[in-house]
Formats: sequence, C-alpha cells, structure tokens
Amino acid sequence: MRFEDLEVWRRATRLSVEIYRHLRDLKDYGFKDQITRSSLSIPSNIAEGFERGSQKECINFLSYAKGSCGELRTQTFIAMEIGYVDCETGKNWLQDTLEISQMLGGLIKSKKGFIAK
Repeated sequence: MRFEDLEVWRRATRLSVEIYRHLRDLKDYGFKDQITRSSLSIPSNIAEGFERGSQKECINFLSYAKGSCGELRTQTFIAMEIGYVDCETGKNWLQDTLEISQMLGGLIKSKKGFIAK
C-alpha cells in the first residue's frame, strides 16, 4: 500500500494546507512557524513511515505523527485563546486532529498486530 492511498494521510495533508493558508498573513512568525511545522509533520511522518523498510520503523513514524497531532491540538487551543484563530475554525481543526489521531492509533494497532503474527 502507498501512503498516498491512506485516508489519514489525505486528511492530514488537507489540514496542513488549510492551516498554512489560514495563517498566511500572521505576523507572529515564531507561532506561525511552530503551528505550521507541527501540521506539516503529521502527513510527512506518515509518508516517511510507509517508505521505511520495516514495520517497526513504520510504527515509530506513525507514533511521531500521532504526537504531532497532540502538539497541533495544543497550539490550536492557544491560537483560539489569543485570537489568532476564530472559534469555528479552531473547533474544526481540533476535531480534525482528534479524528486523525484516532485513525493513526488504529493504524498503529493494526501494524503492531501484523508484527505479532
């Protein structure tokens, strides 16, 4: 299976693009850099994991992607609180990160089951 075929990779990519576009004009470059990097890290780590040679490496990179979901969720809460992101947009991003994280958890679990067999 190619990573491009994964719904979780497609959703994470769309979310990252949306965040980049939404924050394009934000002048707080430190914050913008941090939140865009965490959003970019999710689909990038999914891709890297699937391109690695072993299931164990794949699981590691999927775990990194899941961790980046938590990082992005935290940054989204902060962005909403300080007024960089409106409530509706922030809630959508939070929901997306929760769902992507759940999808990654399921994928990790299935990969671990594959190793155990």
